[in-house]
Amino acid sequence: MNQLRLRFAPSPTGFLHIGNLRSALFGYFLAKSLKGDFILRIEDTDQKREVEGATKSLLDILSWVGVKFDEGPHIGGDHGPYIQTQRIDIYQKYIKELLDKGDAYYCFCSSERLEEMRKKQQENKKAPKYDQHCRHLSKEDIKAKIKNGESYVIRQKMPASCCIEVYDELRGKIVFKSEDLDDHVLIKSNGIPTYQFANIVDDHLMKITHVTRGDEWLASFPKNALLYKTFGWQMPKYIHLPLILNKGGGKLSKRQGDVFVEDYRTKGYLPEAIVNFCALLGWHPKDDQEILSMSEIIDKFSLEGMGVSPAVFDLEKLDYLNGHYIRQKSIEDLSVLCRPYLTKEGLVNKETKDSDLQKIIEISKERLKKIEDISSMTHYLFMNEIIYEENLLVWKSLTLEESKNNLREIYKLLQEIEEGSWTKENLEKIVFDWLKENDKKNGDYLWPLRVSLSGQKNSPNPFELAWALGKEKSLKRIFKAIN
Repeated sequence: MNQLRLRFAPSPTGFLHIGNLRSALFGYFLAKSLKGDFILRIEDTDQKREVEGATKSLLDILSWVGVKFDEGPHIGGDHGPYIQTQRIDIYQKYIKELLDKGDAYYCFCSSERLEEMRKKQQENKKAPKYDQHCRHLSKEDIKAKIKNGESYVIRQKMPASCCIEVYDELRGKIVFKSEDLDDHVLIKSNGIPTYQFANIVDDHLMKITHVTRGDEWLASFPKNALLYKTFGWQMPKYIHLPLILNKGGGKLSKRQGDVFVEDYRTKGYLPEAIVNFCALLGWHPKDDQEILSMSEIIDKFSLEGMGVSPAVFDLEKLDYLNGHYIRQKSIEDLSVLCRPYLTKEGLVNKETKDSDLQKIIEISKERLKKIEDISSMTHYLFMNEIIYEENLLVWKSLTLEESKNNLREIYKLLQEIEEGSWTKENLEKIVFDWLKENDKKNGDYLWPLRVSLSGQKNSPNPFELAWALGKEKSLKRIFKAIN
């Protein structure tokens, strides 16, 4: 059996779409699960849309999620170049072969004529499709037009009235009618190949054995198959991955800010969570395990676990997975991740001690869904002054005066605790022992204590807060709340 080879072939036209990352990851999982190679190829033939720095950004984000390529423009290999605009001579050789065989033809139609043609088709409620106006030009006409400097593209010549059978690894056999297919462009007027042509030539020359791509490419599947047949090449196995829909059943939208991987990274989603989440968008392990590391996914991954029904992008599930992976981090590592977000909001600076920051992170990490939330979740712990809502300090049926007296008693108790004994565990023991000995109700004292330390309706418990704030700051806050 030939070495299994898959590729990821993105266009450098901006940020990485979550759907493209899913395609890349599924290709990577399949390649590595079967001990194959994974290749990066940059498909930069759409130069109008190319964004400067996009390739570097792409490599950065793929490295961040843990994808390791065996060949590519950044590491080389035996099947380069791995950037399509560096392979123009190769495409010229193969388009000439198609022209000589009569399976492709020159088209000299102007953009104005094509626009008018499409307009009429729409008026007649017909699917937009090239009308083959130039398909039967004589060799003499073609030579004359080229000599006159007329602009042209080269189109694929679709067979007339036949059925084209293709096979998708997830869907099985699919049949297309040739009359429904467009004589689409293979070489643009600037001599650059289209994706549909360059991708076939490159996949063959790079010995790609399996292709993973979104099912929006199913419509072009028969055109791809015809090119392989015309050249007499063996076709790779195609795996068209299901659509990814939002929870409402619609397509992922740039407007809703839910499509670019870089955005999720900026918000503080961890690569482990992104990989785990994407793996479950169209694949399901036999043992129903949901929390999976990259190595576990590769170990369990197979085509049998994949389906064709649309996958649902459930942000709540991503938050759940991210929260899980956040809690697996050491406090030291988590503090390093959180510090830039807190610095950006002006809550910490270079002088802020790691030990102080780590206490705050430790009492907050259980509720943290993404790293970005650390600022809004803990801002009150960094404030020098807290403005209290008077009624918030009062527990249930207590009066304001009773709550104040309770805080005074707790204040005196905490004053007596030595700095060296100021730990969560010790604070909790001392306070609970005192409450029990004096036959006090927990809520009557712990609620105003917690609010005096946080100023918040919801926050960690008072012992965690007091420990994180330290003795001096805790007493200062309680004193202010009393006043």
